Amino acid sequence: DERKFAVHDPLPSNACYGDEGAANHARFADAHGAAGVELFIHGRRAFGAAGQAEPRRFAARQTLEASQAVARLHGLRDSATVHAQQNPEAIDAGAFHNDVVSVGNLDLLFYHEQAFADEKALLGELQAKFTKLSDRPLRALRVSAADVPLEDAVKSYLFNSQLLRLPDGKTLLLAPIECEENARVRAYLEGHVGKGSGLDRLEVVDLRESMQNGGGPACLRLRVALTDAELAAVNPGVLLDEAKLAELEGWVGRHYRDRLEAGELCDPKLVEEVETALDELTKILTLGSIYPFQS
Repeated sequence: DERKFAVHDPLPSNACYGDEGAANHARFADAHGAAGVELFIHGRRAFGAAGQAEPRRFAARQTLEASQAVARLHGLRDSATVHAQQNPEAIDAGAFHNDVVSVGNLDLLFYHEQAFADEKALLGELQAKFTKLSDRPLRALRVSAADVPLEDAVKSYLFNSQLLRLPDGKTLLLAPIECEENARVRAYLEGHVGKGSGLDRLEVVDLRESMQNGGGPACLRLRVALTDAELAAVNPGVLLDEAKLAELEGWVGRHYRDRLEAGELCDPKLVEEVETALDELTKILTLGSIYPFQS
């Protein structure tokens, strides 16, 4: 329903508009359907960057200009949008995305003290803009480097956990099992969860396959805030239920190779395999013909 949804063209494909998407974004609000404050985190400026600290070991992937373009395309108000720089030390420690050193949900920001280049300025602006939309302050839970060194935060993917509001209003931290296996992180969680910190419950999950591919619990979801009317306007073919899950698992079983050698990338049959798989997938999801080879 184009009256409710718009798909924007991608940003220009160049270094000035490096964009890593939701991994560098968080939204804060009283409720998912309420007006909120959008937080965009960048690693560098493409223009006017003189004197700006940048990582030395790894390249900063997200630019301020890309974040600003996304905010502009989505019609976000400056009064409810915050742009801040990620700490270059965090990037050099392996936190290529800010969701490895911070996570936010509703009225809670859970973050490492080395997550942001200017922590004080960020929290001040975020708090000021949040309180204009809410009758309560934003809660900010800061994890010190003394409790959890940056290296342990990155290794355990503590901040790549999901923060979830439960039906009883409590906050659940859904964390990867690596948090339980890391002594410093485990000690922090044991000392803070359920003790008035803002984290009320903890659940750990084994996501080895996802973790080995660079993603923890937060990488297994993409949050989209919709009203009931907007949800009703979504193509039902892309909504997941048990039947759809079974269809997709069957599709994977039929089409995914269990191995792929470099030389096979030149095989025309691989192209045919991929096109056959994608054609079937568009039918399962009732997307219609969206690829050039389907026309």
